[in-house]
Amino acid sequence: MNILNKLKNEIIVSLQASYNEPLYDENCIIAFAKTLVELGGVKALRLAGERDIKNIKKMYPDIIVIGITKPKIIPKNYKELVYITPNVADCKTIINAGADIVAFDGTMRKRPNGEEISDLINYIKSQNKLAMADIATFDEAENASNSGCDIISTTLSGYTIETQNKPNTPDFELIKQIKTLNKFGILEGKIWEQKDVKKAFEMGANSVVIGSAITRPQLIYKRFKEGK
Repeated sequence: MNILNKLKNEIIVSLQASYNEPLYDENCIIAFAKTLVELGGVKALRLAGERDIKNIKKMYPDIIVIGITKPKIIPKNYKELVYITPNVADCKTIINAGADIVAFDGTMRKRPNGEEISDLINYIKSQNKLAMADIATFDEAENASNSGCDIISTTLSGYTIETQNKPNTPDFELIKQIKTLNKFGILEGKIWEQKDVKKAFEMGANSVVIGSAITRPQLIYKRFKEGK
């Protein structure tokens, strides 16, 4: 069974912590991953950085890992920047660490070193890995699809200048549009409720990525406190 078949109808957990957070500690990420995999039965993780990808793949060779790179400190003007696996060198780092899928900023914004999305996709596929485009709009999804990516995700919807005024809810309309491209579509971003997951699959998502609602306790606490 290939990787996309294994991912179909699955919930992928994005297990990441910012550099300045206690959970960024190597042992914390390992403990969190062990809890998710051994107690929760999670089959796929989205991980940031060489360290965590190497650790988790060594522990669980059969776990599907979506790998990215990103800065230790996210700039305040992040909505203007390409910072998720921005170039071929980052793709190489992620692949060498053991990622099965390389996710990258799939928007049409200017990239470092003058590289194009197609440069990243061609390199990833030359290494027999899957290329996953994190996009914010349907035009970007179409461009990524035409460039040969394997997976398209709504990850950046609401997190670019062009989409910053979208509602603070999952972009169900975008995943519905992605379905028309006949690519493996993932809904990621702003998922907090079971009903969000159900609707995502109803709208055509092949998989769903959940991050903060599972792995960011400070944000989970804040939601409960604000709702009391």
